[in-house]
Amino acid sequence: MSRANASVTEYPFDTTEALADALAEVMAHRIGDALSARGRATLVVSGGRTPRDTFVRLAGKAVAWRDVTVALADERWVPTSDPASNETFVRRSLLTGTAASAQLVGLYTGDATPEAGERSCAARIEALARPFDAVLLGMGDDGHTASLFPGSPGLTEALDPAGSVLCRAIRPPSLPPRMTLTLRALLDARIVFLLFKGVGKLTAFETALADGPIEEMPIRAVLRQKRVPVQVYWTPRN
Repeated sequence: MSRANASVTEYPFDTTEALADALAEVMAHRIGDALSARGRATLVVSGGRTPRDTFVRLAGKAVAWRDVTVALADERWVPTSDPASNETFVRRSLLTGTAASAQLVGLYTGDATPEAGERSCAARIEALARPFDAVLLGMGDDGHTASLFPGSPGLTEALDPAGSVLCRAIRPPSLPPRMTLTLRALLDARIVFLLFKGVGKLTAFETALADGPIEEMPIRAVLRQKRVPVQVYWTPRN
């Protein structure tokens, strides 16, 4: 089912288990196709609790993980010893078992501020093979994706699809500072998967499909572009 534009396709599921099974299978096929075609695969993923079940299932797939690079779409500006670290979450949920042989590219550089780490972060992303073979994004009730939060200073520049910046320090209102890939970087991909769960996020998604400024709901920048196919996997269940 497609509603936003021809590049957006929705896949609704009745249960969280069915969603995780289906998305993990599709992502494993994407990785396998990339390995067959190019000998390497690059996957960009988001953190948070939502993709945990998908990651656990994906980690168990028969993939040549040693030839896979996993990078983060965004990161809270905390060391990996902090429970809030997206890098730590991905290591514990996805890079387990045979998947532990994949290379993980984190965004936290150890600099005192994300602004100080922008240059090093951009160099890490610049070194990756692009276009990315797949990007997995989430979405918040406020319409943010990655760490592209409404009301953040510098958001307009970070949402510029033709911008020159790959990584940007972001300071969302009332939240700790973060680093995020910009829209330009996120859309340098062969496919984008959008994953969300729950009635609240479904309502936000419906709102994002309606007319309105992109800056008010940054996920609109992903849904409205026509360059990269977007597959939306969702369930009303939490």
